[in-house]
Amino acid sequence: MTPADLKVRMTNPGLLPGLFKKQFELCQIKPGQTIAIVSDLGTRTEYIEAAFAAADMLGADIYEMRVNTIPGWTSVGVPTIGQCKGTLEALKACDMILIFHVPLFASWLKEVMNVGVRVQMIIDAPDDLFALQAPTGLKDAVMYAHRMYEKTKQVHVTSKAGTDLTYSCGEYPVMSQYGFADEPGHFDHWGVGLIHTFPNEGSASGRVVVSPGDVVILPYCRYIQDEIVLEIADGHIQSIEGGLDAMLMREWLADGKEHKNDKDPYALSHLGWGLNPQCRWDSIALYGDSPERSRAASRCFPGNFLFSTGPNTQGGGKRTTRGHYDLPMRNCSIDLDGNRVVDEGRLVDPKMIVPREAR
Repeated sequence: MTPADLKVRMTNPGLLPGLFKKQFELCQIKPGQTIAIVSDLGTRTEYIEAAFAAADMLGADIYEMRVNTIPGWTSVGVPTIGQCKGTLEALKACDMILIFHVPLFASWLKEVMNVGVRVQMIIDAPDDLFALQAPTGLKDAVMYAHRMYEKTKQVHVTSKAGTDLTYSCGEYPVMSQYGFADEPGHFDHWGVGLIHTFPNEGSASGRVVVSPGDVVILPYCRYIQDEIVLEIADGHIQSIEGGLDAMLMREWLADGKEHKNDKDPYALSHLGWGLNPQCRWDSIALYGDSPERSRAASRCFPGNFLFSTGPNTQGGGKRTTRGHYDLPMRNCSIDLDGNRVVDEGRLVDPKMIVPREAR
């Protein structure tokens, strides 16, 4: 940890074991259960120590499996597990995996979840673990939205900026995250609160206008500075027009192509919205653009429309492209089969609205 980290950090390191204990309780960890930590060369040592202490307080068994790599925030689907003999089998035998890098779109993740192992991802800074930990009622709100999204056949997303996007649902499952992995086979990310699904293949069409103040959370962790206009047909982005931000998006997606005619980076990926009242749109302005301060906070602020491109294997699809873009958008309206659930960036269904807790 550098002096700069210490200067801006507000959470007392001595509080981490208690914070992890509360998280384990949310995850329904019981005496005698086994927790397997999957860490890497960049994992914070104090997180490992806090997890060990919390498990001990609850009477759970815990061990660490450290992989010989530092998976990058901009690399999805990295197969950190399974290449070393016995690692996948060991993880299949535990009750919960505590992982400190992004396992999404990696084939091993689906394998462990299919046998009922729950997976808790922790990739955010200590201050965010404290501030964003799931408030009372968040799971109920997320699961209510999940059930509504699950019944939806057609989604229409609009904005005053010019977004007019439609897509169909039902081909892929709805996925929900409310901040803790409490049920068999459930994956979650400490600090989030959102739902998403992958649109039916080829169904997305229309226009998406990304405006200043929208957020690129992956790969760049920055606010959009100038407008991007995306034309979409047959489930894929057909054109990307605008200034610097459009140039960055074009370059990143093009860099993810595996061959000249590869369209996978331009396919629409998970689409949904945020519900965690602890998350703040202005977190980058407040705390800087370090990915560790942006992964949950900027992704899940209530009422954002989470637009993304690229892979869909997490939902059971076949796209494994590196060309992944996560873009939480403000001030959008979302209609599910004609029923408005988000109006100009604000949740309107009271059952999706959770009070913010002062921390």
